[in-house]
Amino acid sequence: MATMKDIAKLAGVSTSTVSHVINKTRFVSEEISLRVNNAAKELHYSGPSVLARSFKVNRTKTLGMLVTTSTNPFFGEVVKGVERSCYQNGYSLILCNTEGDHQRMRESINTLLQKRVDGLILMCSSLEGERIDVFEHYPDIPVVVMDWGPMLFTSDKIQDNSLRGGYMATQYLIESGHTDIGCITGPLIRHQAQMRYEGYKRAMNEAHLRFNSHWIIESDFECEGGYDAFMKMHHNGTLPSAIFVSNDMMAMGIINAANECGIQIPNDLSIIGYDDIHIAKYMSPALTTIHQPKYRLGQAAVETLLKRLDTQMSDTQVIQLEPTLVTRNSVKILPYNN
Repeated sequence: MATMKDIAKLAGVSTSTVSHVINKTRFVSEEISLRVNNAAKELHYSGPSVLARSFKVNRTKTLGMLVTTSTNPFFGEVVKGVERSCYQNGYSLILCNTEGDHQRMRESINTLLQKRVDGLILMCSSLEGERIDVFEHYPDIPVVVMDWGPMLFTSDKIQDNSLRGGYMATQYLIESGHTDIGCITGPLIRHQAQMRYEGYKRAMNEAHLRFNSHWIIESDFECEGGYDAFMKMHHNGTLPSAIFVSNDMMAMGIINAANECGIQIPNDLSIIGYDDIHIAKYMSPALTTIHQPKYRLGQAAVETLLKRLDTQMSDTQVIQLEPTLVTRNSVKILPYNN
């Protein structure tokens, strides 16, 4: 196996010059750099191992990410943003699935820390409010959390503006002529679900519209939950003319349930979702929804970690990305009654 000494001999330079060219630690003229690189190529020099370099610079060029399993492709789209951003910055990503289990989450964090990852991204919103004591023993490892509520440990935070998103969704239904508007929420113990519900209530109150308790149902952010919530609402009696559904997966379940009941969307019932997952535009009808910048969420998480690694920031950051409305075919425009 070729060494820097072999390259130096072939290129006619000192070993230290070879080191500066390969590690980019000092300016070397273009002519000498070319000789060194050509010699390295000729000798099939592969360079020091990643592990050996990491001991020198105290970096492994690896990030860890914890995510909770869900059938919701939202998570996969965020992971794609994380993965692509890692690749573009020369980092590797180790992905761990917690499956919503507290013990598994703690064991995964311990495993990642033992592998000497440079930073951690947590996307386990079902575990919000958890105290994770292990972080106290690794104060130099930066942590970014995503889609999470109040935290009991120090970290930066990336989130979408769910309050504004819920408000925008409901306001669009009101602007479309609807006054009887229901809401199917996610689990209200979760911060993002609560904020989307608060946005719904704010828009309803501003428009002086009445709330019907039969039209407000808490669910679980999954297809089955949306299906069951609609069936419960349907059995309660008269349906509203429109429903704000707190994510696209539940909206998919509602569309399926409505079809079984002979209710046409949007002619009989208008639906607006949240997230704008990739398949939303392929639903039947194509789903009007609130676009959450999933790829950008993942990208921002990596950028924030790398910035903290490269600078001595003391204050934690909260980076909030803004949602946008995507109109398709699941909301009927009603004539206004003057």
